[in-house]
Amino acid sequence: MSRPTLDDVVRTAHELWPLGLQEPWDASGLICGRGSRPVARVLLAVDAVAATAREAVERDADLLLTHHPLLLRGAKFLPDASDKGAVIHELIENRVGLLAAHTNADSAVGGVSDALIRACGVEDAAPLLGGDEPTGIGRVGELPEAVTLEELARRLLGELLPTAGGLRVAGPREAQVRRVAVCGGAGDSLFDAVRSSGADVYVTADLRHHPASEARERALLGGGTPYLIDCSHFASEQLWLGTAAVQLREALAARGFEVETVLSRLNTDPWDFVVRPERHPGSASTDADRAEYPGR
Repeated sequence: MSRPTLDDVVRTAHELWPLGLQEPWDASGLICGRGSRPVARVLLAVDAVAATAREAVERDADLLLTHHPLLLRGAKFLPDASDKGAVIHELIENRVGLLAAHTNADSAVGGVSDALIRACGVEDAAPLLGGDEPTGIGRVGELPEAVTLEELARRLLGELLPTAGGLRVAGPREAQVRRVAVCGGAGDSLFDAVRSSGADVYVTADLRHHPASEARERALLGGGTPYLIDCSHFASEQLWLGTAAVQLREALAARGFEVETVLSRLNTDPWDFVVRPERHPGSASTDADRAEYPGR
């Protein structure tokens, strides 16, 4: 087998995670890199930040493949003194390409949400948004058998890379759940689809107060579901990297190319630690504690 060029890798990546699947606001694709250069090693990471750029250089990668685009909101100037510019300069000066697969990898078969729902224990899932197509945003499916909400949360916690925030759960610990909906990354825009899917629980990240509160109030009027499990944005998407590495390596091998794929060793979740009160009306540690506060 021969080494692929960067163009070969990008072409293969775009077949696995077609750019046509990305959302209109997204910026997936090749950010930098000379297409004719050979690629022997690809480092996969969630974020294109200074630390993962240095890691790519230190681990002799020829390409850094990230989930999040570096220039999602654009930039007019990229001096090395800026955060985005520092990443670009580090990579270009060391001849490392940068490729992003964001919402196209969210929607693709075997993508981010597929990895997240498998971590919950669901093997056969369909898109939350996407009609009858196998591709689309989010996933929904059923567990082999019902479990309690707390059991599901603990199962997921054991699969996710540890982060400071852990998991936040809305709903009774002992509530039985079987139908699970997920969206890797920020998913509070999908509540209507989650309700329509009949899911008992919705697993996503970055849930803001008002959308979560409104979703729970509506759920309480209709039987209590869907319950919510809110996890780290980074951790919910990091699960996909292992799958992506295998998919890319095998797809290139089918074309007669050999590459090494390695996963980033870095946790790029932005939060380092949390400080919790021993007892507080808004963060009581048990259901019994909550019962003391009539507002909840």
